[in-house]
Amino acid sequence: VFLAAAKVGGIKANNDYPAQFIRDNLQIQTNVIDAAYRHGVKKLIFLGSSCIYPKFATQPITESQLMTGPLEPTNDAYAIAKIAGIRMCQAYYQQYGFNAISLMPTNLYGPNDNFDLETSHVLPALIRRFHEAKESNAPYVECWGDGSAMREFLHVDDLAEACYTCMQNYDDSEHINVGTGEDVTIKELAETIGDVVGYDRYINWDATKPNGTPRKVLNVDKIKSLGWEPKISLREGIGKTYNWIKEQIAEKNS
Repeated sequence: VFLAAAKVGGIKANNDYPAQFIRDNLQIQTNVIDAAYRHGVKKLIFLGSSCIYPKFATQPITESQLMTGPLEPTNDAYAIAKIAGIRMCQAYYQQYGFNAISLMPTNLYGPNDNFDLETSHVLPALIRRFHEAKESNAPYVECWGDGSAMREFLHVDDLAEACYTCMQNYDDSEHINVGTGEDVTIKELAETIGDVVGYDRYINWDATKPNGTPRKVLNVDKIKSLGWEPKISLREGIGKTYNWIKEQIAEKNS
């Protein structure tokens, strides 16, 4: 079983709906993990998130830094649910011998992502903002924060490869990070997206809005030791994702 189901969202959604984020995720993972064990599933992968780590974790973040400091307040409800999922997998492994492992991916993006401006993560939200600004010939694109926060991004196809690798070759109860091991500022991300989309006008940074965690990049030595490596660069992945969106828009309008 690959347990990817979750209630997810960007900084605004996490901050606005903490009750739903902790309730829904606890219910999903508790039901699925327990049902998988009771029905004799041979192995389960639980997918979490890099937001499980402390707000001011030492960079790059190793697996051992879990629960070594306070979480980022804007998404702590989601993070606590995911931490509970990790512990549930470990408890079922410890008590029942159930082979349940946990993967903690960094920020994901790609085809079939959520592009809603109210609930999406930063990368798809920016793609949509820049596309709409280009289409409407808008004088500027508005972005949250001051652009200084640093984030790591992994294309969903690379995560799929990592899940397959771990399903075949990883049986440890300790969770394992999945990412590129490289990060960029949100300002650099926005400029790259603007370049890919073809919008070269002004970016207005709204510093009254939160930046979130200052920096979040994962140490991925552990998963690389299994033979996995990310293959899709950030610019290439953004280009593929934008091409997919344009195809969806064309189909919708045809």
